Amino acid sequence: MTMLDRRTMMKGAGATLGIAMSARSYAKIRGANDRLRVAVVGVNGRGQAHWGAFSKLPNVEVAEFVDVDSQVLAKRTAEFVAKGNARPRTERDYRRMLDRKGIDIVTVATPDHWHAKMAIDAMDAGRDVYCEKPISLAPAEGEAMIAVQQRTGRKLQVGNQQRSSVETQQLAALIKAGELGDVYEAQTWYANNRVSIGRGHEMAPPPHLDWDLWQGPRPRGPYRSNLVPYNWHWFWKYGTGETCNNAMHELDVARWLMGLTFPETVTARGSRQFYRGDDWEMYDTLALDLVYPDGRAIRWDGNSCNGMQRYGRGRGVLFLGTKGSAVVDRNGFELYDLAGKQVRQVAAAASSETTGTVGEGALDVLHAGNFVDVIRGRASALASPIREGHISTTLCHLGNIAYRTKSTLTLDTATGKPSGAEAMKLWSVDYEPGWEVKA
Repeated sequence: MTMLDRRTMMKGAGATLGIAMSARSYAKIRGANDRLRVAVVGVNGRGQAHWGAFSKLPNVEVAEFVDVDSQVLAKRTAEFVAKGNARPRTERDYRRMLDRKGIDIVTVATPDHWHAKMAIDAMDAGRDVYCEKPISLAPAEGEAMIAVQQRTGRKLQVGNQQRSSVETQQLAALIKAGELGDVYEAQTWYANNRVSIGRGHEMAPPPHLDWDLWQGPRPRGPYRSNLVPYNWHWFWKYGTGETCNNAMHELDVARWLMGLTFPETVTARGSRQFYRGDDWEMYDTLALDLVYPDGRAIRWDGNSCNGMQRYGRGRGVLFLGTKGSAVVDRNGFELYDLAGKQVRQVAAAASSETTGTVGEGALDVLHAGNFVDVIRGRASALASPIREGHISTTLCHLGNIAYRTKSTLTLDTATGKPSGAEAMKLWSVDYEPGWEVKA
């Protein structure tokens, strides 16, 4: 069996490949005098993980909360202060925050349709950005983000936090060293038991919600009773489905450890199996296949409403190689021989949430820490730069495009663009006049 230096293979967070410290030890380090001030935009869902992570970093102050819902702002501010933090400034319109001085970092944890617009505006305003996945509502937005990042020179970290996992970095080194032989396939999955979103109706938006600003870049439309705060995920106008919502993480890990970018073909078989009478517009069950020119393949099985786990996990990646296999998630990995016998297990010292809607855990601190270290010049490279985030997000968009066009996509493997005219119509989206996303 091909072996790496055994000292680097100690179980748990003692491993020193990649990031050589746990989230807890990182948070205790005393920083220099380069205090950074953070504004978190969108504080109701994933934003809770953002302010939780950045508030644990040395010489970093979470100074401002931004949200279009005044009730959310009040609730999350009270929770933040109750944890012993200084009261942040609150703002409903992110543009006013960008117009003021004093903020160094903007984190974007809004609904998907806002990610590209807000990240671009923040970079143009001279801020570094931590942007949640998926980075875009359509692939053209990711292309614009790359162009703006290059033009402004700002730092842009994509929030697929498993890139900062010590254990996943260990597995990456093992695969590179040949431990699994030739890795020819990755099988990825996500399983949850989401409930029905019911049948909503058009109504006046609640007074505490700025509905026009919530819609932002998207063409204006009526408020629906079952859209906010979470169910927008399942409407094509604002969301990107379970594929961009969750497959992004595992597809990113699979192609990263296999050294892959864009595939040659994309096939998606999706359906709505549960609660068919409600307003959910998309699939709740989808099988996505990415096949590369050399025959290697990545598969994602998404089950939004059937929580059957695999290998004791609600989400994860199985790598199949000619010498063995590996299963990995946010909390560690196992190695198996060709007979399917487990030969090694490495567990994370501190856990991260896997299928919850906030997804908070130790990896958030490590990923935010890597971002801050790069800003301060203490680390040379972002764990998840925009080009990498764009490729992985685009794989998810291509899955949606294949599903919506009911076709197998043939791609330009350099750009990811499909050859068909119908598919290319979904490469970009329309905007509310004056709110366009552009480089």
